[in-house]
Amino acid sequence: MAKKSENRLIANNKKAYHDYFIEDTYEAGIALAGTEVKSLRMGKCSIKESFIQIDKGEVFIFGMHISPYEKGNIFNKDPLRVRKLLLHSYEIRKIEGKIREKGYTLVPLKVYFKGSLVKVEIGVAKGKKLYDKRQDIAKKDQRRETEREFKVKNLY
Repeated sequence: MAKKSENRLIANNKKAYHDYFIEDTYEAGIALAGTEVKSLRMGKCSIKESFIQIDKGEVFIFGMHISPYEKGNIFNKDPLRVRKLLLHSYEIRKIEGKIREKGYTLVPLKVYFKGSLVKVEIGVAKGKKLYDKRQDIAKKDQRRETEREFKVKNLY
């Protein structure tokens, strides 16, 4: 019987969906130390302030905060250190070509376990203007209102 690859979510970047239009998504591995993986298993990670850059054909994530492992003593690394993302070279070239266009950037969307491996979902995104954000908020409010009305109608 085939193994089920359960994705256990560690961190989610909801703000990225609010601030950007996500065009493409990619799944990348991440190079970590042992104590960082143990800390991630306990769910101590934040990607709210993080961003991704491509440098000399390699992809790096900056500002990803992984809290130090309590029992890690001397083996703990700096919580905000720059970490390398693992992607195929053809994916990196494709992303790099897209980012060279004006207005596009790379943002981390999720950090999760896929089996025993830590994965980061990254998105090629284009920034939203203020009026786009207002339209999204209005749509969300309208959807919430219709759900509330539907729920009230079905109660009686």
